[in-house]
Amino acid sequence: MTDVSLKDRLVQMLLKNGLVTEGHLEEAKRIQKESGGQISRILIDRGFVNADDLMLTLSEHLGIPPINLNKMTIPGDVAGLISKQLAMFYQVVPISKIGNTLTVGMADPLNVFALDDLRLMTGMEIQPVISNPKDVHDKLEEIYSAKQGLDDILKDTTIPNVEVTRGGDDDQEIDVEQLLEATGDTSVIQVVNIILVQAIQEGASDIHIEPFEKEMKVRYRIDGILYERTSPPKNMHPAIVSRIKIVSNLDIAERRRPQDGRFRIRLKGRDIDFRVSILPTAHGEKAVLRILDRSAAARKLEDLGFEEKALDKFKQTIHAPYGMILVTGPTGSGKTTTLYAALSAINKPEINIITVEDPIEYQIMGINQVQVNPEIDLTFATGLRSILRQDPNVVLVGEIRDQETADIAIKAALTGHLVFSTLHTNNAPGAITRLDDMGVEPFLISSSVLMVLAQRLIRRICESCKNPIEIDAATLERCQYNPSDDEPAAFYHGTGCNRCGGSGYKGRMSVIELMEIDDELRTLVVKRASAAEIKKIAIQQGMHTLRMNALEKAARGLTTLEEVLRETAPD
Repeated sequence: MTDVSLKDRLVQMLLKNGLVTEGHLEEAKRIQKESGGQISRILIDRGFVNADDLMLTLSEHLGIPPINLNKMTIPGDVAGLISKQLAMFYQVVPISKIGNTLTVGMADPLNVFALDDLRLMTGMEIQPVISNPKDVHDKLEEIYSAKQGLDDILKDTTIPNVEVTRGGDDDQEIDVEQLLEATGDTSVIQVVNIILVQAIQEGASDIHIEPFEKEMKVRYRIDGILYERTSPPKNMHPAIVSRIKIVSNLDIAERRRPQDGRFRIRLKGRDIDFRVSILPTAHGEKAVLRILDRSAAARKLEDLGFEEKALDKFKQTIHAPYGMILVTGPTGSGKTTTLYAALSAINKPEINIITVEDPIEYQIMGINQVQVNPEIDLTFATGLRSILRQDPNVVLVGEIRDQETADIAIKAALTGHLVFSTLHTNNAPGAITRLDDMGVEPFLISSSVLMVLAQRLIRRICESCKNPIEIDAATLERCQYNPSDDEPAAFYHGTGCNRCGGSGYKGRMSVIELMEIDDELRTLVVKRASAAEIKKIAIQQGMHTLRMNALEKAARGLTTLEEVLRETAPD
C-alpha cells in the first residue's frame, strides 16, 4: 500500500471518529502546503486533535500496538543501533532487538521514508509501535542527552589514528606526560581527538568549547549555523583546554589572558590546520578553533558562485597591470577564499606575489606570505612598506584597518602594483565612503580602485530532500523579486533528511555584488557622493546587488527565500 493511501486512511479514521472536522483538515493541508511537515504533526501542534486520541486511533485501525515509553528503560546496546542524528530527525526510539528485528517507538508509523532509512542504516527488519509524540521526544532526550559521561562518549565513538603536530617554530619544553597524568591521562587525548575528527567529518568551520557554571558545551558551526553536540563532563574542561594549549604551543599556566595559536593534524591523507583562540570567561577559558582545510584553498573562481558576466569582469580585472581590487563583507563571508582563488588564478613564475596577512589561513605554493606580528611592530603598514621594497607585481594586504595602511596601499596601486585587500563594509559602494572616512583623498580613491566586490555566504538547499514550494505574489513583492521573462522562477525548500541532519540545507555558496569603477563612478567619487548615490548609478549601469543576486539563486532553486532575507539587506 502506498504512502499516499496510508495518509488518506488516517484522514478518514479521524473524520469517522469525529476527532477532527473538515475545517481543521483543510487548515492543516494549507499549512502543510506552505511550510511542509506531516498532517498528523500539524493537527497536534495546532490543537485540532489530542495526541493520545490520535495514537489510539492509529493503533486500532492499523493494527499497530501502542506503547508507553515513560515506563521503559532502553538498554545501551539497543540505543547504539541507531545514531543520535537519525533518531532525533525521524523521532524514533529504539526499544528492543530480537534476532534481526528491531522494535522502534514512533509517533508516526506511516512514515515509510523513516522505516526505509532505518532498514538501510541498521540492516535489520523494523517493527514499529505507536507512542505519544511528547513521550518519544522526552525519551530521545533521555537516551541521547548531551550530558553523557566520558565512558559513553569513548564507547560510542570510533577514535581514528590522528597525527598531531605542535604549532609554532619553537621547541618549547613542556612535560606533556605529567600534565596528562594530572588531567585524566590518555583519555584527554582521546576526547580532544573525538571533538576534532567529528567536526571535520560533519563539515564544521569552527569548534566552540565553552565552560558554564555547571556544564561545558561543545558546539560546531556548520554552514554558518551553530549546532550543539555531545559534551564531556564539566570536570574535564580544564584538561581539554590544556591539551589544546599544548598542541598549539601556548602557555598552559596562563589562564588570565587571551592567547592565540595554531596546530595541524593529518587525517586520512589530508592536512588540516586549526587556528586557536583562548579567551578567559567567568567560568573558565573558552576555546574556539577555526578549521582550515587546505583543500578548500585550492578552489577555482568558477566554483565561487559568480554569475557569468560578473565572472568575466572579475577575471579581466585581476589581470590588470596595476590598481586596487577590494573585497568586502563581514567576518566569515568567504573574502579570504575569494582572494586566494584570485591569486591562484594569476600565480605564474614570472609574477612576484607577496601577501601580508593576519593570520595566514592557507599557504599557497609560489606565493610569499608574511604573518603580521604586532609584538615586533610588524603591522599591515610596516609589512606593506617592506613588501614594496621586494619588487612585487601583486600585493595582498589582508585587511585595511587604518589610515596609514590605506594610504600606503592606495599609493602602491598608483605606482605600478596590483593590490588586493579587504574592508568590513555592508556593500560594495560602502567601500568607497569607508576609504574617504579613513582620510584617503577622493581623487586618490578614484584613480586607484578598479573594482569592489561585496559578498555573503548563503546555504544551499539539500539536493536529497529538495521539493518545490509555491510562493505567493505578495511575499515575492516584499522580497523585491522582479521575475525575468527569460528564466521562469522555480522556488524550492528542503524538507530535511538524514544527509543534511534535518536542516534542509547542505553546503554554502557565495552571493556576490560586483561594482566596476568606470569614469562616471569616478566622477561621483571625486565629488564625495554618498554610498546611496554611487549605488544608484552602479545599478543603472548593470550592477546586481547582493539582494538581486541572492533572489536570482533562489528563483533557480539553489537556495530559499528565508536564506535570502537572513543574509541580505533590502535595496
